[in-house]
Amino acid sequence: MSNVILGKNQYGKAEVRVVRVKRETDRHEIADLNVTSQLRGNFEEVHVTGDNAHCLPTDTQKNTVFAFAKKGIASPEDFLLGLADHFTSGWDWVDGGRWEAEQYTWDRILVDGEEHDHSFVRNGTETRTAVVVGDGDRRTVIGGLHSLTVLKSTGSEFVGYEKDKYTTLPEATDRILATDVAARWRFNTTDVDWNATYASVKALLLEGFAEKHSTALQQTLFQMGEKVLNAHPEIDELKFSMPNKHHFVVDLSPFGLENPNEVFFAADRPYGLIEATVHREGAQLDEKAWDGIAGFC
Repeated sequence: MSNVILGKNQYGKAEVRVVRVKRETDRHEIADLNVTSQLRGNFEEVHVTGDNAHCLPTDTQKNTVFAFAKKGIASPEDFLLGLADHFTSGWDWVDGGRWEAEQYTWDRILVDGEEHDHSFVRNGTETRTAVVVGDGDRRTVIGGLHSLTVLKSTGSEFVGYEKDKYTTLPEATDRILATDVAARWRFNTTDVDWNATYASVKALLLEGFAEKHSTALQQTLFQMGEKVLNAHPEIDELKFSMPNKHHFVVDLSPFGLENPNEVFFAADRPYGLIEATVHREGAQLDEKAWDGIAGFC
């Protein structure tokens, strides 16, 4: 008798690129998503015996994404919640799943100073993210963003750290602080204005980065999370992954030039990588909801 058994599993269609153009008027709107659908449930026979009776094809999941896009995409969170309800209510052997999306933003092209009705340029800032985890009738929503590149040219220092025989980094009382913010935040409810909340969280993260003097990227990260949690009781925790994009002062003395903190070498690697969770005191943490989300501690 075999002593090998099937562990936890999920399956679906990854990275379905769907663009929905809202063209009811001459002024068009674009929703551009990259959607992943993964189902969880009773799939043991599919794996162990090859019986596909409980296997909804991944191609069907892809087609469902396109069909749901026809109804409209108000926000990535609303769209994923609709997919979760559809898949968990349609088959009794699907009891949950994980649905994820990235949203790409398009800005209107300006023509003679006016926004064009149907011509767009891809926004070069951050990418919005969303995850919906379904477990029976329960829904957990995790909003987020990545590639939000920020920099402050002063108002940052790094001193007083531990030093040993391998330490060569000089202390800095005035340095550039730069990072690419990747953040995810878990909601404790689905009664949320998703688009307005996303805009608010992004603005608060930027304010938290900019407004206070930084003694370390860790301190700045915590201040960013604290600012969001103080403003949004519907959010219980945030997870951050933030590389320290180092800028080193270039020695111009060989050329007979002074460099009073004006010319820097921007190093792309290696880099410090700061990751942390900031959560509300007393909040019930939900580690299961974070399964499958890599790059965050």
